Amino acid sequence: MESSSTTAGGARRQATRQKLYEAAVTLIAEQGFSATTVDEIAERAGVAKGTVYYNFASKTELFEELLRHGVGLLTASLREAADETEARGGSRIEALDAMIRAGLVFIHRYPAFTQLYVAELWRTNRAWQGTLMVVRGQAVAVVESVLREGVERGELSAEIDVPLTAAALVGMVLVAALDWQAFQSERSLDDVHSALSLLLRGRVSGSR
Repeated sequence: MESSSTTAGGARRQATRQKLYEAAVTLIAEQGFSATTVDEIAERAGVAKGTVYYNFASKTELFEELLRHGVGLLTASLREAADETEARGGSRIEALDAMIRAGLVFIHRYPAFTQLYVAELWRTNRAWQGTLMVVRGQAVAVVESVLREGVERGELSAEIDVPLTAAALVGMVLVAALDWQAFQSERSLDDVHSALSLLLRGRVSGSR
């Protein structure tokens, strides 16, 4: 059983790491990974430079853990949306729709992280590429599981390519949300969700 002092110490360290994540993601989004220094991260987070190295061995490790942390939050929000839909007896289509909204909410809350994540997916020479592929796979796997359940229940066509469709749905939300943030910021989250929901339900052609 953990003592109250141990628990408090863990909470403080987690709070410090969160501040470092937020500082790093903002700076790297503004000026790139190579141009961002540990000194700048520490200054933006309001901590001593030594605090950065106490929590992370290097700037590379900090960024790798940032990716793991951020995509982990996204994965958890997708899973929660699916579980809540299941708990109320909703269909798998409704679960996918809820996951689209959860993804939009996440991106609206963490736009800088999302920009970094999408940019890093295209770079294959980074030290953290292996970690990025693992955490990306975890997020997509949540969508895959809902798609497979939909096929098994007869709600979705057995002809769909589950892995590719899952990746396409995640990609659709990421790219549409970034476009929304950058070029159509006057739109509400409900408006963007409604448009993507139509795509999910196959009603773009006008057929019912």
